[in-house]
Amino acid sequence: MKTAMIFAAGLGTRLRPLTEHLPKALVRVGDSPLLGIVLRRLVSFGYDRIVVNVHHFAGLIEEYLDTLDIPGVEILVSDERDLLRDTGGGILHAEPLLGGDRFLVHNVDILSDLDLDWLEAQVRTDAVATLAVSDRKTSRYLLFNDDMRLAGWTDISTGEVRTPFGSLDVSGCRKYAFSGIHILSHDVFSLFRRRNFGERFPIMDFYLDIAAEYPVYGAVPDSLELVDVGKPETLAKAGDYLRCHPEYGMKVGQTYSS
Repeated sequence: MKTAMIFAAGLGTRLRPLTEHLPKALVRVGDSPLLGIVLRRLVSFGYDRIVVNVHHFAGLIEEYLDTLDIPGVEILVSDERDLLRDTGGGILHAEPLLGGDRFLVHNVDILSDLDLDWLEAQVRTDAVATLAVSDRKTSRYLLFNDDMRLAGWTDISTGEVRTPFGSLDVSGCRKYAFSGIHILSHDVFSLFRRRNFGERFPIMDFYLDIAAEYPVYGAVPDSLELVDVGKPETLAKAGDYLRCHPEYGMKVGQTYSS
């Protein structure tokens, strides 16, 4: 089975007031909720075991998932009603549901045309994780060496730099923005416990903590159209784009209705 996890537990504070009455995952773009769009993409690329974590308005997400009937696809819920565990803690909590040697993780508010087959092909045998990144304008960048191994993180608006390598020459690093899409080896679970991060922690903190000892790589596609649907203004832009490009994000020849 090809396994994926969708982060759908967040509070969606940047999309208020829409998220005062429904979860971000069910905010609609065009004719479909964000969760349906991401599910459609994953199914079109052959993912047949999909884990969705829930917290904010968890019941509404479960009701939506119950309406879906996708032959050959198993959709499982990782329940975080008791505690919103952030991205790293959410993955750790979902461990019993995430089988196989590796699994893909996808933010529910990211729409992209990333070829997920291509991303799978970029995974190296020694990789703890492979992050889809791109050269787009942002204030926060991941830093990579010439072999595209993760070396650190920087916020160019403040000058802050974080790295597990002691000192780091930022000017000699490649800077890329994270897409919110990554593939993780199942080995992360033993590392989670060994590093004792607890129940709630961001996955990027984990990556930066282990990167000096365990390889985390970046993968840069030749081109990437990506919409971070985190604010009302980007929600409107995403809707306009999907109306003009209904095939956006789909693998050629695949269909799925949500």
